[in-house]
Amino acid sequence: MNSAQKTIQYLNEAHATEHALIRTLQAHIAMTPRGGYRKDLERHLGETKSHAMSLEQRLEELGESRSVVVAGVGVLQSLIGQALALGKGPFDLFRGASGEEKLLKNAKDESATEALEIATYRALEHFARRIGDRKTARLAASIRQDEERMFAVLQERVTALVDDVVRSELKDEPVYDVSTTGAAEAVRSARKKVERTTKQTARKAGSQTRSTARQARKVPGVAQAEGELKGAVASEQDLAIDNYDSLNVDDVVEQLTELSQIELAKIGAYERKHENRSTVLSRIDSLRGNEPWPGYDELTVDEIRKALARVDAKQSREVREYERRHKEREGVLQTAEQLAGDSNG
Repeated sequence: MNSAQKTIQYLNEAHATEHALIRTLQAHIAMTPRGGYRKDLERHLGETKSHAMSLEQRLEELGESRSVVVAGVGVLQSLIGQALALGKGPFDLFRGASGEEKLLKNAKDESATEALEIATYRALEHFARRIGDRKTARLAASIRQDEERMFAVLQERVTALVDDVVRSELKDEPVYDVSTTGAAEAVRSARKKVERTTKQTARKAGSQTRSTARQARKVPGVAQAEGELKGAVASEQDLAIDNYDSLNVDDVVEQLTELSQIELAKIGAYERKHENRSTVLSRIDSLRGNEPWPGYDELTVDEIRKALARVDAKQSREVREYERRHKEREGVLQTAEQLAGDSNG
């Protein structure tokens, strides 16, 4: 391997790390309330996207003609663990620990990622200088300075986030407000868009409303946050399970599999605010998960069967497993199993 090939390898590694961080920051922003910490994350998300573009440009200048989005096999394997650790996003926000504790964990994970990036760019810069590649060295040094600045900001944020954990969990003075998170604001923005669309085209309001809502829920955490928001202020009459307050644990648990992810989140928030029954909350947690695709829970059997005709075997299997855990609709299961069987055959 010559020096140019080695430079391309290191640039690809840095590029893959930047793309992993973009996804992580988007997820963390979705679960972070409005304020200084979220502004830091949003600013660094912009920087991270700019870093990725600069690396792509440098790779092209060095003659990298293949897609630079895909790094080497070894690099991708090393990033899988990082993506799993940092990219779970707001889906985990309402499981177990408080919102304050989750934000603290995010800040610590982000700090670890920044330390990795600093080391990556320090190595790239030093290598580029050793081989006389001044342009790559300057690029690495510039990006490293951004990462070092973000690392310093996170160190200051960690102490403030620890204070929030103390207030919430030891003094019973919660400060986390789900209604001001990035995901919650995305929900409100989608609703405003729906209202404008409805006024402009009343005849198509129903289908456009569903389409807009599904599009909004592609933002990490929006579906879960929407349910949490509604559940936090809901009355019994707003819930998907009738006469909820009069039902015992078994009655509630029996009906949970029929609910969408938004409805599960909504009932989970309502339950925590009122009875806080561990059996109900544990069952809700076990049912929470990503839909096979955004908006799946809102589709009818016929709509899902039509959609299945356009997806691959892997997604057909995902539909089958998801449907078995939730509504168990015969028409969906038959179609999904047939497609999965055809692909296996």
